[in-house]
Order: sequence, then structure tokens, then C-alpha cells
Amino acid sequence: MRNRILKWQIGGSIFIIMFGSFLHFLFELSGNFLPVGAISAVNESIWEHLKLGYWPLVFFGILEYRYVNKESQNFFLANLVSALLILFIIPVFFYSYTAIIGEHILWLDIFSFIFAVNVGQFVSYKIMMKSEYNLEISYISLFGIIIIGVLFVVFTYFPPQIPLFQDSLTGLYGIPI
Repeated sequence: MRNRILKWQIGGSIFIIMFGSFLHFLFELSGNFLPVGAISAVNESIWEHLKLGYWPLVFFGILEYRYVNKESQNFFLANLVSALLILFIIPVFFYSYTAIIGEHILWLDIFSFIFAVNVGQFVSYKIMMKSEYNLEISYISLFGIIIIGVLFVVFTYFPPQIPLFQDSLTGLYGIPI
């Protein structure tokens, strides 16, 4: 069981990183097709880049659920914690290093994405290995995953006017029209 779940988590890291990288360019490749913007980066804001970790995690989780749910009762909690870690590590890393060195460096952004995904998947694996189970926690965790997705969609089309949502290249918010 441990080996099987570990392989799924490693595969998940690879999938999230690869598919997340693809999602960075998907909106532009789609000709700025508005529905695609719900899951892909529509600008160069930190918020939009967080989708690159979240949506691949969710899509992989849908597939993974079918194969490991019976082996891990903490599946939804593990995935929620993984998502939250990714969504926390990326902006903290970005704002920390840019505050220290005073500029944005692409390879550090890429590193932070890869690092965040791997930390999220590692912690997810550790949670999946726990034998304690609480049905209420599973429902709350699934609800949390869904709420995060809803927030990504809503704030893509109606972003708050705060720096997290501001395109670093244009200074605009949301979908460039």
C-alpha cells in the first residue's frame, strides 16, 4: 500500500508540474477563449500563477481517487492540505525573495513552483499514510477543495484590486481585454 501511494504521489508531482506548465500558456494558445481562463493563467499576477498548481492537483486527484481511495481514507484531507501548501508556499517564496533582492527572477519562480508542488505531494503522502479517519473531516476537506476552485473561477473574472491579482507586466487586473 505505502509503495503504491508513494508512486501515485511522485507521479502526481510530475503531472502537476508538467500540466501546470502547460496551463501557463493555454489561455493564450486558446486565442484568449474566456472559459479556458477559469483554469489557466490569464495574466502574470501571482494569483493566476497559483492556478497552475491547483487545477492540475484537482485533475490528477480525480484520477488518483479511483485508484487509491480504498487504500487511504484521508484522501480528501491530504489533497486539501497539498493544495493549501502549494497556494501558501508560492506567494510567500515570491514575496520573500523579491523583497530581499528587489527584483523578479524567472528561474526562482519556476523553482518555487516545483518546490511547492513537491512539498505538497510529500505532505499529502504522509497524511494518506495516517490510519485515523473522520468522515466529517473528509466532507469538510472536499468542500474546501471545491471552494478554492470556485474562488479561482470567480476571481479570474472579477479580481479584487489588490497586488496579489495585479498583472506584473501591465498593471491591470483579471482578463486582458
